[in-house]
Parts: sequence; structure tokens; C-alpha cells
Amino acid sequence: MSPSADPAATPVRLAVFVSGGGTNLQALIDALEADPSLPYRIVCVVADREGTGGQERAEKHGIPAALALAPRGIPRPDARRIISDKALAVCREHRAEALVLAGFLTIMSGDIITAYSGKMINLHPALLPKFGGPGMWGHHVHEAVLAAGETESGCSIHLVDAGCDTGEVLIQRKVPVLPGDSAETLAGRIYSEEHIAIVEGAVELSRRLRS
Repeated sequence: MSPSADPAATPVRLAVFVSGGGTNLQALIDALEADPSLPYRIVCVVADREGTGGQERAEKHGIPAALALAPRGIPRPDARRIISDKALAVCREHRAEALVLAGFLTIMSGDIITAYSGKMINLHPALLPKFGGPGMWGHHVHEAVLAAGETESGCSIHLVDAGCDTGEVLIQRKVPVLPGDSAETLAGRIYSEEHIAIVEGAVELSRRLRS
């Protein structure tokens, strides 16, 4: 059997979900451009809000980008389900084998959880299981870390399940919490580690799926 015919040698088709500037998406793209032997390819990008930098980055690199939006003013659980269902449809259209939530703020629910069980990872800006769960995103996480008097923080890549930040942790990268830190300075220290972790997580997930 030739290497190209070996399923284990075939890159995993990833969908990357974004909500903001897409710097973690860019990290995934840059890593792949620097090393084409990495075991993943990005086949589509899904955004849960309009006008994101993540969409622009996808388009710049020729990656299909789609919106998964919910009507304004509906209850949050309903909005989450609508966004999740629309995202699932996009992933199926592009035959995505695995999902990477790279700074995606919508909590997934419904059929997408089952369809991609064990095949979806999320980036969280803290050392889980600490400082996870509903409401723990962005500066809220870093403020909670500082208020608790923690001496270290970092970021986690974990599998997504039906809970919020409750899935198996695959990757963690740590940074010190320094005297005088603000939420902004701590976030800045974690920021570069997130770019490393998201690539490590995508590689680990892809290898698991091909093992």
C-alpha cells in the first residue's frame, strides 16, 4: 500500500470555529504552512458573529468561511441550539472530521455534541478544572484567577462534551501569575501560549483519530 493510500497518513479534515479576531486560527494556518506534514487540514471556518477577523483570515487563505447565527432576542439556550445546528450543517457540507473551537464563545449543544463526540476540542484560557464553566471566558477568567490569589495560570485544550469546560483535558500550558498583574497583563502572558497550545491540540486530536 502506498503512503497516500494509508488512512493513517491522510490529514484529518478540520473545521475551525471563531468568534473574534481569529489569531488562534492564524496560528493553525501558520503552523501548517511552516510544516505541511502536520496531520490536519482546515476545510472550513465557522463564525458565530458577523465581521470577525477570523472570517477575513480564512478568506485570505482560501478557506471557506460560513456564519452560524441565531435571531436576536431569543432565549440563550435556544440561540445556542440554533447556532450549533447551523454549524453542524456547515461541518457536514465540508465533510469535516473534527472540530477546533478556537476562541468560540457559543456553548455547543444538541446533535453536534453527539456527532463529534471525542472529535471536538476547545481552547480555554485557564488551567482546568479551575476557572471553567458558564461565564468563564475572556477577562472574566483572568479576573477570577487574580481574585483567588493563584500563583500560576495558563490555558487548556480539552475535549468538548455536553457540559461547559468539563471534557477531558488534552493539553495545558502554564504561565506564572506575577505580583501586580492585572487581567490584561495576565491575558497577554497567556496569549502566546494559546497559539502554541491550539496547534498542539489539533495535532493531538488528529493523531488520536488516525491511530
